[in-house]
Amino acid sequence: MQIAVPAETWANERRVALIPDSVKKLCGQGLSVTVQSGLGQHSGFTDDDYEAAGATVSADRNAVLSGGDIVLRVRKPSLEEIGQLKSGAIHISYLDPYNEKELIDALASRGATAISMEMIPRTTRAQKMDALSSQANLAGYVMVIAAAQRLNRILPMMMTPAGTLSPARVFVIGAGVAGLQAIATAKRLGAKVQAFDTRPVVAEQVASLGAKFVEIDLGDTGQTKDGYARELTEQQLEMQRQGMKDVISHSDIVITTAQVFGRPAPRIVTKDMVEAMSAGGVIVDMAVESGGNVEGSVADEVVDVNGVSIVGISNLPSEVPRDASAMYSSNLFNLVSEYWDPEASQFNLDLEDDILKGCVITHGGEIVNEAIKNN
Repeated sequence: MQIAVPAETWANERRVALIPDSVKKLCGQGLSVTVQSGLGQHSGFTDDDYEAAGATVSADRNAVLSGGDIVLRVRKPSLEEIGQLKSGAIHISYLDPYNEKELIDALASRGATAISMEMIPRTTRAQKMDALSSQANLAGYVMVIAAAQRLNRILPMMMTPAGTLSPARVFVIGAGVAGLQAIATAKRLGAKVQAFDTRPVVAEQVASLGAKFVEIDLGDTGQTKDGYARELTEQQLEMQRQGMKDVISHSDIVITTAQVFGRPAPRIVTKDMVEAMSAGGVIVDMAVESGGNVEGSVADEVVDVNGVSIVGISNLPSEVPRDASAMYSSNLFNLVSEYWDPEASQFNLDLEDDILKGCVITHGGEIVNEAIKNN
């Protein structure tokens, strides 16, 4: 069975779906791997590295796509590329299935089995395949580093003969995977950290990292069965904004991580909250690619509002492409190897399997995922 890995073509996408180490492991399981020439140029992997791992390197993108029994990539394909896939091919990538109806219909019409990496369930068994979490970890780190680079002061407390510098104050909104990593990174750099999340259950996790959990009474919130924050009502959002405004006014760095899967990001930091910050402050909006948490944030730009920098990096993991590629590649390897039967030389597609039931979107010419079918 042939695995095909085309180079990424999205702007600012420097990650790759497979790194040479994963190629070597897959070849060791009896699979063949073909990668497009130049695949790893932005993440530090050469064509020679892939060849040494056992891959065939091809400069013909169309041939790579059309020859793959399993196609692995980071970003979703274009409609034109779907037409180049083998009928019955397995295509695995991010797909944004809730918002890409035409794309999903095209994959179904082509007879492709489309697996969406966003839809990997958050279960113990699926942890090793959970690309959203692996990439969010890196995003949390990158946000703090990006903020520290733009801040007009240092993060740690420093005692010198010339006087004592107090630590910078960092406020993290959202204590999911990315938020917790941002808290941990800011603490390691010596900042004084506060955090808020609509799920009071995460307060203990925030405290375990040395940060203070900000209490704002929003009434009934909770979380979904997969551990995501539930979408707030407009009244709850207003209560949250008022409670956060005072904290933001005393913060040097604000990091927002609030996202609602399959929907536009909630707007939680408004213009008046931005204006409450002192000049020189920095806000990093993790959700800028899906609409933004911060009023005035712009994807891939730094917006100045009365001296406060609003940083909108749309693809945070791609800022550290080598490590991001290694983690994503590991997620894909674990997914493929979980269902690859080397003795029978086939990929076992049991749609009643708890993981596949959640992430397989199309199969056999139909949309088979109930959540997407009923969207």
